[in-house]
Amino acid sequence: MLEIRELYKTFNIGTINEKHALNGVSLKLNPGDFVTVIGGNGAGKSTMLNAVAGVWPADSGMILIDGEDISGKSEYQRAKFLGRVFQDPMIGTAADMSILENLALAARRGQRRGLRMGVTRAEISKYKEALYSLGLGLEERLTTKVGLLSGGQRQALTLLMATIQRPKLLLLDEHTAALDPKTAAKVLSLTRQLVNENKLTALMVTHNMKDALQYGNRTVMMSDGRIIVDIDRENKMRLKVDDLLRLFETHSGSALVNDRMLLG
Repeated sequence: MLEIRELYKTFNIGTINEKHALNGVSLKLNPGDFVTVIGGNGAGKSTMLNAVAGVWPADSGMILIDGEDISGKSEYQRAKFLGRVFQDPMIGTAADMSILENLALAARRGQRRGLRMGVTRAEISKYKEALYSLGLGLEERLTTKVGLLSGGQRQALTLLMATIQRPKLLLLDEHTAALDPKTAAKVLSLTRQLVNENKLTALMVTHNMKDALQYGNRTVMMSDGRIIVDIDRENKMRLKVDDLLRLFETHSGSALVNDRMLLG
């Protein structure tokens, strides 16, 4: 469902701030794969997700989704293939619009807009049912502006919006990092529920090594813009956080220095 081939990206070329963010990254996700991505600061995790989403063009390499080369497509052209949830709960929704309006926009992503009735009764019923499954009581607050929701409620809504069209690929960029532990656990549980129910292919960046092992069927580890470890489901089940730390040191040649990951 996703194939990344020899992807390179350097920022600020020729300056003192030159940064080789991606150094020949290659990764393949089969349909239904739920892959978690971990690594230290500057490892290239979010840069890889931004490359897939088309935030900026890669210097070289190729990105394919469901066999189609999207390397030359702009960010908005890729939107019809992708669902995305960001670290900041304020991103991904329109704060001054209602829950209903946000869901309606998400459901029409990538479609032509006309002059037909905005939202039908059938759609409202569908949205209420989807919101009910979140268990947050949002189905009774369709007219509430999204900016009035808590961070956890907003992130749960963003997850629903990102998956409402069953995207070919769901990108999750540390989407629980800004939440308190209890809320983060709830959002992660919802993430697994939506991925499983919709049979989605997902790529989740996280700084929490426990979450990296607990969620998904594969875990990849990045360092210096490269993927250095790719762990399948069978091996994940046998690993603990200490094992991940040893794997990182073995394959990168240095110990992991990242307070967020070590304390997560």
